[in-house]
Amino acid sequence: MSDLQSSGLGGGSGIFRRKPIEQIEDTTGDGLKKTLGLWQLTAIGVGGIIGAGIFSLAGSVAHGDPAKGVAGVGPAVLISFLIAGVASAAAAFSYAEFAGLIPKAGSAYTYGYAVLGEIVGWFIGWDLLLEYTAIVAVVAIGISGYFNFLVDQIGISLPQWMLGAPGTEGAGVAPGTYKVNLIAVLLCLLIAFLLTRGIKSAARFETIVVAIKVAVVLLVIVVGFFYIKTGNLTPFAPEGFGGAMSGAALVFFAVFGYDAMSTAAEESKDAQRHMPKAIIYSLAISMVLYVLACLVLTGMQDYTQIDPDSGFSTAFASVGLGGLGTVIAAGAIVGILTVMFTFMLGVTRVWFAMSRDGLLPQWFAKTHPVRKVPVRVAWLAGIISAILAGLLPIIEVAELTNIGILLAFVVVCIAVIVLRYRRPDLPRTFRTPGMPVVPAIGVIFSIWLITFLQPETWLRFAAWFVAGMLIYFLYSKRKSHLNRHSSE
Repeated sequence: MSDLQSSGLGGGSGIFRRKPIEQIEDTTGDGLKKTLGLWQLTAIGVGGIIGAGIFSLAGSVAHGDPAKGVAGVGPAVLISFLIAGVASAAAAFSYAEFAGLIPKAGSAYTYGYAVLGEIVGWFIGWDLLLEYTAIVAVVAIGISGYFNFLVDQIGISLPQWMLGAPGTEGAGVAPGTYKVNLIAVLLCLLIAFLLTRGIKSAARFETIVVAIKVAVVLLVIVVGFFYIKTGNLTPFAPEGFGGAMSGAALVFFAVFGYDAMSTAAEESKDAQRHMPKAIIYSLAISMVLYVLACLVLTGMQDYTQIDPDSGFSTAFASVGLGGLGTVIAAGAIVGILTVMFTFMLGVTRVWFAMSRDGLLPQWFAKTHPVRKVPVRVAWLAGIISAILAGLLPIIEVAELTNIGILLAFVVVCIAVIVLRYRRPDLPRTFRTPGMPVVPAIGVIFSIWLITFLQPETWLRFAAWFVAGMLIYFLYSKRKSHLNRHSSE
């Protein structure tokens, strides 16, 4: 029996062996540099939460997609955000407790591995690799819609073949012409490049851009408030409460981001104190801005007239404020970049942590000798997200992201309950309130929202799950460092 098992801090056997919490450290592979403070972490969290959810997805969900038979939820998109926010907040408390307890790279992957066992950790890690990469693609698509609006406003006409995914509508495209969202592709590669420059430089960029983004959102809310027409808010919920719930399942991806930020715990100067605060602060700030922005958007313009690609810009243009709409488009392009940054940071750190544990090839755990960032993973994540962003429409990619994140939330909420009773002695810098009711609410809401996703989403996720299970049993189970320790 290994020292890890005999210590009693780990436990389990076979696929349910657990990483000892007190011994979760970067003893294998290269370490990460600790440079992030509280407000840099909060900025990364806000940067991950606020983005396409306001600037693109809110309008898309409110308007719907009539061509595909997807009805718009109208002004009730505000309720959709509130419902999603409740589920997200319940999970956020659980993440905050774990972030203070296990301040290491990997977030939900590491938490699941330490509490529920290797197979659960693998499943969540494998899941997050897909979800975070897909989120980067969603956001890149959202930015490209505002970019198209912006260049139109300044009189530049870009070729239609480069302005959308295959199968999307577009005037001036000859039948049979191949399309690709080239702007989205280039943005994914740009963020990958930024992440290879080192976490300190990248976080400085993120903090500055988040400040610009919040200023733009406040501008939208303050100015737009004076152009709200109460008639546009009627009917408030054209598809009823069920429509608002379906909308919540879609916009849910817009009310997390703190989970991706928590993957950077190992790069925080004082993760045990700062990570829980950053998680709570970032979600609270973002939800207030979301609710107010949705009220303004659906109050300014009838939901059936909202542009699903560049909602706020076209809404302001519709009331004679085209110049402000152009400013918003420019701010949206800059601001949404922060979401791409946060989630690409997340996927690279989860990938790095899984490789460092031996569940994926050690080659991926190699960091740059000076900058101490996983450069190889950053470029791979950039290329994969670029392919998704270039070839798929935004709604399809958004649904693909949500199912995995909701399942990760279920695992983290269950794990925090299990660990509280299994190891009540562990020093916790933050304790989830209302235990076990609050995390149980997170579980129930997350499972409920999953049921509203489309069957196609389940099929894509099932295919990814099967692929992950094959890799685990053919490679990861045998190569796991815990397996090596248990055989010593």
